[in-house]
Amino acid sequence: MELDMAADELKSVLNRLRRAQGQLAGVIRMIEEGRDCEDVITQMAAVSRALDRAGFAIIATGLQHCMVDGDSEPADRDQMRARLEKLFLSLA
Repeated sequence: MELDMAADELKSVLNRLRRAQGQLAGVIRMIEEGRDCEDVITQMAAVSRALDRAGFAIIATGLQHCMVDGDSEPADRDQMRARLEKLFLSLA
């Protein structure tokens, strides 16, 4: 399955990933500085949520493309549905 996203969808996903990247860099700094465990875990949870949201946005786009592509054969749709379900569950 190819990543085929509209420019606005792609921009949103990239923004989420960049935010997660910045948060992860912050977590690394916090650990290096010996910051409070609770603060580190809170930031790690924020990184995880940002990554999950980016992943869900990518999967949602895939689902949208599958639903729009009504010309495909039922077997192809079933196979695509199974692949998207597996991807979705990998983030759950």
